[in-house]
Amino acid sequence: MYSTLNVDIRPGEGLGIFDIGASLWTILDRLRELHHMFPQVDVKYDPDASAVTPIIVHVRPHLDLLFSGKGQRLHSISVRRLRDPNPPVMLRYNDTVISSTEEVLRRVVVNRIFGPTYPGDELRYPGLWFSFEDDSIAEGIQGPSVVDREQEVKRVFISQKGNDGRGEDALGEVKECSVMEGDVSRAIVKIHDGIVLNFYGSSKSFHVRLGETKAQDLSMELGPPSRIHYKEDERMSIHSSKKHADGEDDRGYFYNYFDHGIDFLISDSTHIVKKIVLHTNIVSVAALTTQLLPITPRKPGTPLFQRYKRCSWEIEGSPEDDEDDTPPRKRFYDRFETISHFLDPHGTPSSMLLDRTDDEDDLTLPSSATRRVYLIFRRCVFTAQSASQYMAMAGSYLKLPNHHKWRA
Repeated sequence: MYSTLNVDIRPGEGLGIFDIGASLWTILDRLRELHHMFPQVDVKYDPDASAVTPIIVHVRPHLDLLFSGKGQRLHSISVRRLRDPNPPVMLRYNDTVISSTEEVLRRVVVNRIFGPTYPGDELRYPGLWFSFEDDSIAEGIQGPSVVDREQEVKRVFISQKGNDGRGEDALGEVKECSVMEGDVSRAIVKIHDGIVLNFYGSSKSFHVRLGETKAQDLSMELGPPSRIHYKEDERMSIHSSKKHADGEDDRGYFYNYFDHGIDFLISDSTHIVKKIVLHTNIVSVAALTTQLLPITPRKPGTPLFQRYKRCSWEIEGSPEDDEDDTPPRKRFYDRFETISHFLDPHGTPSSMLLDRTDDEDDLTLPSSATRRVYLIFRRCVFTAQSASQYMAMAGSYLKLPNHHKWRA
């Protein structure tokens, strides 16, 4: 026996628990919590460019959720198979049932409830669209030459409100809205210094300085971390020359902010930030499998997908002169060659390879999901699935005589 999916339509804002502008991380986390209501979820994306192209989440059998490519924000919602009883779906608008397995939504009912709208085969309203074509979202499909007032609505679309009834570009980014308030809008990486975090809905920023900002400062500005994790994997320390005066490593601990897509490694002894890790949240078959999500991805991606919300980072270069208030920047979605030249115009990064299956005897992953490449620059380190898809970037610094140097 299936329970009824009872949802309210909010034109331009969302459907039920799904808010336009919410992050992919938030929505998938919500679906995990409500597994009893949404037992089957599929994720579709472009495996060659999942960092920058839209992602579709199918919540079967009724919902298709389209997320923007770069921001990974809920762009539009499609409700289909309105008469399918497995499970039944009930649509409400202003506390009135407009569609259910017993109540057929027809053209005349839409006109009666929502009033006049723009000409066309579909009925389009700001932030809301009713289609009479079954499982078709193509533009320009020709409907009947004579309008049938009793036509049955097959699909309902919700998106941000446009100005002409056509809604927003399906491949565009979501405009800033109230749902995003408090989230990191961008993280500006300042080489040798740290990061500046900007937030939606606020003109205030938070400058995290390597070697200066304390754990207490993070808690005051960002709230308590999602998790505190003590660093255990010390295999990379063999590449480091930094030791305490007593000859022992300062292992430190991580403040994990999953909801911001950021990790901070903090010194055990001084409780000061010494490394920052920024995550891009690229789609993964491995993470969805190991985290026991009721999700079937179409192609493999990166194992850390959905562990962190996407952090939209930008690397800031040096201004051309003292009067330059717009220094050059490179963003997480730029090509590897572009970022590589930006960081080191005269060289190529060193690289190291890690195979995740080496750590677990019983772990089996698709071949493309097993290998992680570390691309090491003089100032920072990138973790990549391939040359064009960055999983994360990290930077810390080692104070040397007369200058600073970033290290892994």
